[in-house]
Amino acid sequence: MTDFELPTTKHLALRLERSILHLTLNRPEVRNAMSFAMVEEIIAVFDALADQSEVRVVVIRGAGGHFCAGGDIKDMAAARMAPAPEQIGGPDDPMAVGNRKFGTMLSVIETAPQAVVAVIEGAVMGGGFGLACVADVSLARADAKFRLPETSLGIPPAQIAAFIVRRIGLTQARRLAVTGGRLDGRQAREIGIVHEVYDDDEALETGLATTLAQIRRCAPGAVAVTKDLVISSLSENIEVLLDRAAKDFAVAIRGPEGQEGTMAFIEKRDPAWARDDA
Repeated sequence: MTDFELPTTKHLALRLERSILHLTLNRPEVRNAMSFAMVEEIIAVFDALADQSEVRVVVIRGAGGHFCAGGDIKDMAAARMAPAPEQIGGPDDPMAVGNRKFGTMLSVIETAPQAVVAVIEGAVMGGGFGLACVADVSLARADAKFRLPETSLGIPPAQIAAFIVRRIGLTQARRLAVTGGRLDGRQAREIGIVHEVYDDDEALETGLATTLAQIRRCAPGAVAVTKDLVISSLSENIEVLLDRAAKDFAVAIRGPEGQEGTMAFIEKRDPAWARDDA
């Protein structure tokens, strides 16, 4: 059991089960719409996890049968009612500052050293759509309702758009942008937003258990380095990235995980991180 101390949260339910942190968006009365306060709490949790190697997986889901209905419209309306800043969209504009926090949240989740698994059902809108796109593994109910409603509300999916493109490519992202992105779970899998779909809760939970078992077979340090290399491949010069990857490989194979993994293979046994007590 890890000694990791969980941050205090009001809008998230956190449960640490051995090396797995279960993070539940916990505003079921509004289908887990993300208030600015919830966004801050999510960022705080992932900031705390940044150097916490004993936590190997974060499972994100929503309370009450819905994943996330996007950003909290009431929060946005309150920010809009505040006196207009001298420079709209500038550093003193609370609307721009609040919106940018959504992007920070998605970035810290995407780049977390832990494996991040999203368990998706019910409403998956706006920011919830973004969460599905930054998880390493996204598992969904077939009847989940994915929506990208921002353009129908007269606003752009400003912080979400780049992550959607990174997930499914430019062509599909453009289609979603101009149509409002109405998809069910199977359609979301077809274009790569989610990886697996399930017909009922029992199958979804079984799929989650299978995914967690697969992650446990992978060394946590190697997972963190691999995630960083994969994400960096989207923006870093390929030759620079390959040089860095060679150094990462040399460090890993000479390190404790590399030594344990290769010896376990030779000795035909499970590595230490895959044991039941790990």
